[in-house]
Amino acid sequence: MKKSTKSKAQPADRKSLSYRLAKDWSMNKWKYIMILPVVIYLILFCYKPMYGLVIAFKNYKLTRGIDGSPWVSPWYYWFQNFFEDPYFWRLIKNTFVLSGLTILFGFPAPIILALLLNEIKSNKFKRVVQTITYMPYFISMVVMCSIIKIFCQQNGLFSTIVEAFGGTGQNYLMNGAYFPLIYVLSDIWQGIGWNSIIYLAALTSIDQQLYEAAKVDGANRWQLMTHVTLPGLMPTIVVMFILRMGNIVNIGYEKILLLYNPSIYNVSDVISTYIYRLSFPTSGMPLYSKATAIGLFNSLINVVFLLFTNWLSKKTTESSLF
Repeated sequence: MKKSTKSKAQPADRKSLSYRLAKDWSMNKWKYIMILPVVIYLILFCYKPMYGLVIAFKNYKLTRGIDGSPWVSPWYYWFQNFFEDPYFWRLIKNTFVLSGLTILFGFPAPIILALLLNEIKSNKFKRVVQTITYMPYFISMVVMCSIIKIFCQQNGLFSTIVEAFGGTGQNYLMNGAYFPLIYVLSDIWQGIGWNSIIYLAALTSIDQQLYEAAKVDGANRWQLMTHVTLPGLMPTIVVMFILRMGNIVNIGYEKILLLYNPSIYNVSDVISTYIYRLSFPTSGMPLYSKATAIGLFNSLINVVFLLFTNWLSKKTTESSLF
């Protein structure tokens, strides 16, 4: 009897599973259909290109394609070549310095702006400030960098201001000491308004009864911000910080390429710009395999920072991305 019961239970389990799947499809089929284009996009443009990573382990020739190009020996040849590159430590240093300064000064900037806008009582003035701070984000990167170059010229705006206070004007983009400052400040200027949107949205979700209760207890505006607003924003801040740390070595090459010049490579050349120069050299043959290996190394560093920051956040704040 036990044997026959067991044999009958197996088809019932299968039927139960198929029934659940059919029921789930009937209830959520339009959701699956709506998400299908996103899944197709991810497969075609995010997962399918990963096949190209094998270039990092081959001596890639454009005329022979990925499959026709020979494998290198040892398999880590291009990684070793990068680690022994005379520019390796310069690239690592510049990448972490620029990224670290951007996080140190650029990450808190939109949070501070959102907190200040939240304290403004005049809706009209608030909308004007938001519009002014959003505008630079929509300016083309080429146009923005052209404006910065004009301002930094020998007879540009910055030199004029310095000379007005008794200093000596100069072309600041030709002086490597000023490049990190110009890069970070222009990055803040361009993104502070746009990046504050998510924090302004998070502020609207804070329970207003908390403010009323704090006011009853005698809290002033500063205490309301520090004891109600900031704790309410903290989960959003933590998630955004984890995501930012996951891109710590992803310094955008477009802006640096438009601003730097060979005289300041020692402070402005980063991993992404080096990859670009390897792929599109002004002279000689492109080194696609080495560029791919460096890009893969870059991605692995980002993943390590993402996982570590997420783990540390979960241990200390109980808020995490996953």
